[in-house]
Amino acid sequence: MTTDIIELNDFIVLIEQSNATKTFVQKCEIDGDAVGFAFYGSGNVELEIKHNQQTKYLTNTTGLAICFFGNQKVEFSHKIEPDKPLQSISIFSKLKNMHLLSQAEKEIFEKHLPDLLNPQEHFVKGPSFYMTLDMQLAVQKIFNTTYTGNTRLLFLKSQISELLAHFFGLLASDQKDVFSEKDKNKLFQAKEIVTHNFSQPPSITQLSKMVGLNSSKLKKNFKELFGIPVFKYVQEERLNKAYELLQQSDKTVQEAAWEVGYESLSSFSNAFHKKFGARPNDIKQKCFSNKS
Repeated sequence: MTTDIIELNDFIVLIEQSNATKTFVQKCEIDGDAVGFAFYGSGNVELEIKHNQQTKYLTNTTGLAICFFGNQKVEFSHKIEPDKPLQSISIFSKLKNMHLLSQAEKEIFEKHLPDLLNPQEHFVKGPSFYMTLDMQLAVQKIFNTTYTGNTRLLFLKSQISELLAHFFGLLASDQKDVFSEKDKNKLFQAKEIVTHNFSQPPSITQLSKMVGLNSSKLKKNFKELFGIPVFKYVQEERLNKAYELLQQSDKTVQEAAWEVGYESLSSFSNAFHKKFGARPNDIKQKCFSNKS
């Protein structure tokens, strides 16, 4: 498990990810009264929340955004399974720090999360929902950034602010949830399947059987929820992985193309150039020059 901890004004942010080889449980407690938010980019982990001899569970957390009040008498546990890596972003603010927020920010919290600001129990669950496309993109950018040092810190702060803005924007809107929770679970399951099998992805027919949605509904709803067709998402995953291989490994352009599922080197090169504005050989030569 790797954890980045950053401070954003009066908020503490934990950016966590793991790729476990065996099942393990990650426990954490809150130091004092705090309001928290959690955004799950991936994982399908089981979240266990214990307080007052009560236990609550959240399963299939991939794509979920939650908010809550908690204190030191609450224990949170993530049960993380192998081959289902966790990517989560948790944002906390001490309840006593709420008066330090700007007037506009205080009004947002008071209007949309009054139960969290005036808790009647050790743990109070606020609104939760599956993330919008804008929120998903912000989470992806946090985990995929190649910035380092102070530039990375500045970038992370900007994306955390964007996540919170989208969260409250959704609470303030009259946007209706067009998908049932059951269907959303299936769509995120489909996304996870193609993410982990992008070099040899299942066909739409196979994928629809694997998640229990008919083909036309899968194609239509996948695009609506994630903003991109299934086949295009697969291509994006292939090219992103290829870029990573060219940057961080000794693989040749041909080897990188084969590993991500391209049989034609010219097709790979053209698709790569269209996405990144450079040929694969250019990226490889640049990385080689930087190492010299």
